[in-house]
Amino acid sequence: MIVLVLLTSILIVTVTIIQYDEQTKDYNVQRFGRKEDATKQDIEIKLQQTTFPITTENIANIFESNIYEMARVHKLTISMYDMYGCLLKSSVPVAFEKIEENSLSPDILYDLGKSSEYRITRDKEEKGTTYQSSYTYINDTRFKRIGILELQIAQDNELQKKELREFISRLSLVYLLMFLIAILLAYLLSSYITKSIQEISQKIKETRLNKRNEKIVLASASSEINSLIESYNNMIDQLEDSAAKLAQSEREQAWKEMAKQVAHEIKNPLTPMRLTVQSFERRFDPEDLNIKEKVKEYSQTLIQQIDVMSSIASAFSDFAKMPSQRKENLDVVDVVKHALDIFQEDFVNYQPHEKEIYAHLDKTQLVRIVTNLVKNATQAIDTNHENPQIKIEVLTEVNNVKIIITDNGKGISEANKKLIFEPKFTTKTSGMGLGLPMIKNIIEAYNGSISFTSKEGVGTQFIVILPKN
Repeated sequence: MIVLVLLTSILIVTVTIIQYDEQTKDYNVQRFGRKEDATKQDIEIKLQQTTFPITTENIANIFESNIYEMARVHKLTISMYDMYGCLLKSSVPVAFEKIEENSLSPDILYDLGKSSEYRITRDKEEKGTTYQSSYTYINDTRFKRIGILELQIAQDNELQKKELREFISRLSLVYLLMFLIAILLAYLLSSYITKSIQEISQKIKETRLNKRNEKIVLASASSEINSLIESYNNMIDQLEDSAAKLAQSEREQAWKEMAKQVAHEIKNPLTPMRLTVQSFERRFDPEDLNIKEKVKEYSQTLIQQIDVMSSIASAFSDFAKMPSQRKENLDVVDVVKHALDIFQEDFVNYQPHEKEIYAHLDKTQLVRIVTNLVKNATQAIDTNHENPQIKIEVLTEVNNVKIIITDNGKGISEANKKLIFEPKFTTKTSGMGLGLPMIKNIIEAYNGSISFTSKEGVGTQFIVILPKN
């Protein structure tokens, strides 16, 4: 709108200037034509009233004094030439002193002779003033050519220019007002449009697959915006249906995978238990003197496998349902120190950056996080490593506690990096792959984060960030 108003004003001013210029030229031509006709009539009258013979030689005598009066009345410069272009008489007093300089050029004489109307005009500009001249023949009473008449007028267009400036100034004021109104209207209109669009944009940004999304309701909006809102609301309905179906499908798939994993892990201890029972049944002899020792050995084997099954059930129970948090004001430096006491390796180095760091955390869960990560680090170091190192750091970062565990073990391959926190994923020959997913759930329950960097053959670094409050 603003550009349109601006272009319109420029075009109108341009057209106005062109129109004024054309009108001024037309006015000057018409005014000069009227003066020329009136002057010719006066010349014809003087020729009819003169007592001198009407010849080229007598033109200066015939108009000796009348030429000045005609020039003053018609406000023209009048010059008369013979048929060869030599000046005979002029209303300019000094003309006789410049006869040679004021003779007509051959071009004018040639063009006048070739003109069908026996009249030509010439324009010239000197010092900002435009001079318009016309050349015609002077005829006697029998229409015989006896000389050439030059009429010259200085066109003063200052009045027209002043009027044009005044008109443009008034027009500029009008268009300035329209320009300001256009800016105001453009602002109001754009605000009205963008307000609806911004609200829609904000709703789209807040759209999530895992939560209930609100529909957009606008009291007043254009038909195009209403169409967009209707499409968005339909999308929300479809999204909720898809999310519900997806969640149900994921739950079913998760239970299926969990059931498979539980069945697989339980079958592992059941096989040796079955073999033990079968072997005992074949070899049982009540008369054997060592029967008590064999029964004891058999019982211990069964108890060992039962303990394995119990640990499997406990692990899955812990992963499926995290224990409720019991937050207390802990000295994280001290808790981590005691958690590391179970590790007897000399290469486990504890390096707290501060003597005391207090935070509201669950002591059991904090110990579980540290021991799980350090245990993984010790298992990642080859037994033949020349200089094994595991470094545990605890420090404060703004309002968070940062725990850094670094090892120089075998590292994690690029293919396994994206699977490291997935349940059931493990690179070890034993274990169920629930350790890292479990501690990730604990950390995220605190609104914390866990990340890692690793390079094969160099080592791995895990960074845990937990809020103090």
